Amino acid sequence: MASFLYRLGQTAFRKRRWVLLLWVAVVAVVGFKGLTAASGSDDSSSMPGIESQKAFDLIAQRFPGTAADGASARIVFVAPDGQKVTAAENRKAIEKTVTDAAAGSQVASAVNPFQANAVSKDGSTAYATVTYKVTAKDISDGSKSELQQALSDAKQAGLTVETGGNAVAAQTEAGGLGEAAGVLVAALVLLVTFGSMAAAGLSLLTAIIGVATSMLAITALSSAFGLSSSTGTLATMLGLAVGIDYAMFIVSRYREERGKGHVAREAAGRAVGTAGSAVVFAGLTVVVALAGLSIVGVPMLTKMGLAAAGAVLLSVIIALTLVPALLGFWPNAVLPRRLHRRNRKTRNADEEHLATVTGAVAGTRESRWARFVLCRPLPVLLLSVIGLGALALPVADLQLGTSGDEAKPTSTTERRAYDALADGFGPGFNGPLTIVVDARSAPAAAGAVNTVAKEIASTDGVVSVSKPRFNEAGDTAIISATPSTSPTSEETKNLVQTIRSERAGLESATDATFQVTGTTAANIDVAQKMQSALIPYLAVVVGLAFLLLLIVFRSVLVPVKAAVGFLLSVLASLGAVVAVFQWGWAADLLGVEQTGPIMSMMPIFLVGIVFGLAMDYQVFLVSRMREAYVHGQSPGRAMVTGFGHSARVVVAAALIMMSVFSGFITAGESMIKMIGFGLAIAVLFDAFVVRMAFVPAVLALLGHRAWWLPRWLDRMLPRVDVEGEALTHSDTPAAQPYEKPREAARI
Repeated sequence: MASFLYRLGQTAFRKRRWVLLLWVAVVAVVGFKGLTAASGSDDSSSMPGIESQKAFDLIAQRFPGTAADGASARIVFVAPDGQKVTAAENRKAIEKTVTDAAAGSQVASAVNPFQANAVSKDGSTAYATVTYKVTAKDISDGSKSELQQALSDAKQAGLTVETGGNAVAAQTEAGGLGEAAGVLVAALVLLVTFGSMAAAGLSLLTAIIGVATSMLAITALSSAFGLSSSTGTLATMLGLAVGIDYAMFIVSRYREERGKGHVAREAAGRAVGTAGSAVVFAGLTVVVALAGLSIVGVPMLTKMGLAAAGAVLLSVIIALTLVPALLGFWPNAVLPRRLHRRNRKTRNADEEHLATVTGAVAGTRESRWARFVLCRPLPVLLLSVIGLGALALPVADLQLGTSGDEAKPTSTTERRAYDALADGFGPGFNGPLTIVVDARSAPAAAGAVNTVAKEIASTDGVVSVSKPRFNEAGDTAIISATPSTSPTSEETKNLVQTIRSERAGLESATDATFQVTGTTAANIDVAQKMQSALIPYLAVVVGLAFLLLLIVFRSVLVPVKAAVGFLLSVLASLGAVVAVFQWGWAADLLGVEQTGPIMSMMPIFLVGIVFGLAMDYQVFLVSRMREAYVHGQSPGRAMVTGFGHSARVVVAAALIMMSVFSGFITAGESMIKMIGFGLAIAVLFDAFVVRMAFVPAVLALLGHRAWWLPRWLDRMLPRVDVEGEALTHSDTPAAQPYEKPREAARI
């Protein structure tokens, strides 16, 4: 592996113009395809294998047109205190508003609340439903303006008017100004770490090229593979983070090799041969974690995972080819300024500064901390485990679900509409349950449906049941049941399970069956599916990554330690998410206005993404320790040496990822805010507690046993030489002093 990558790095450096032209051609072709490709269909709502999806499919089959994906809006009217919406003036204004809304260019229909019995019992609140001919993403700004203009009559009459529904919801934007600020912080971290504008700019440039190419490729393939606009969110987030990190690791090792006296081309080859090997296996662990999302059985997760895996793979290829090629154009620009002025007379003096540049001398902060852990491994280990364990305690109270308008800020009209409906019609009105009754034959359908409706209406927790609506064949009916509790409460979840448990008795009594669906039931089913898939997903991902790390480090205990450290960091980060977004601790600081259940996909997201990133740090940090051990140092000395070489770069990489992820915390959407916080806090725990304390403490306690591998297993495993041991015995040019900038063109 190291020898192959060494030759690849030297070739990319030497043939830099051809490599650059090749990448320009790739970006141009992908860009052309992406800009001219048709948009893909958005089937992200499909969730096979759950009852609510089966019921939804049955509705689409038996009630053609009912399951159409046209957008809808709900106009909520609230009368002033002491008045009712049924008063003559208020009624006139509401009917005028509904008539104006129905005249919209993309509107299919608008239902008058007084004709649809959509008025609360106390007469304080009414609502009108507006249905559109197009999907939510296809609604024009003009149609939205028409709807807002239609509300003017009711507002002028003194009514409070709010709107909800997917037709008026703002399209989710991931990042925005916050993400731009995160990239700026990442640039500052790179600048401080390298002390060179060119080195920082090179890492950012290659990462941006990778993200742009990935997004264009996703767009180009959207029609063929049914990729939606949300598919690329994860690819953007991870592609930017790992793209910066992988380029930074190559550039950092290149500077170190230059510090040892190698000429630029040799340094580039050695950087790709050593750090590049770590990049390859770190990237593979991330790809395994993301591709593993496909075993969950959710199409949206599968597409997001594979798209993000492709973005990470592209980042690896760019780091191995484009980065050394760009180094070939500016071999000295990425070096610290003082090394530009190096000459033979000051070479001995400069040698004293080389370790500072590469982070390898005994006097650095990293090495001092490593020696501190080496002398006190047990207290450091216990403190890190107890601390992360305490942070993980809230996980015991984890409640999964899907937040809706109730989680939006009160400054949004959707949230105010949700609250007004809950006040006027009860907390369960915003989450009605849809019951699909399949009577199998038309003659007995009416009696069977009435029996089912009466049984459900008598169930504790059900406020009301609507009249059944039959299909044309007369063998299937839809009824709506309104719970007494809010859509995200545990009581509603128990109610859905209770209604479904009544099915067996009703089937034997009526020869009909029914299924429960609707947004509330679907959210409950999705949460259960995510929870059931978590353990198998963990087993597959951890198992495959264990095999990769076993090959990389040729050790049994190091991969075990990596898995334990990952579990500590992911549980602690999930505990922090529960404490903030479910319990409300420090929620005001993050702009979380409404606490509630944790997004159903959050644990899966956190496990998959954080595992991949944690293995990044594991490979980059421990591979340097393994390299020193293989080259003859004692276990303790190798730990200190490897930590001194790589800890500073790992810390910088973690700060970069935290800044990128933290940018998503500023998003207005609660889901994106939660993902950004969860990933940022997970990187904090994993990089600064697990990798900086737990890992060196465990290695210090294990000693030689950390690198133990049975002989029979050693013979079976392929040798990939991540440490670059073959390079130390290869016939490479002798170490030479730094070439002057004017000599770079002749390298």
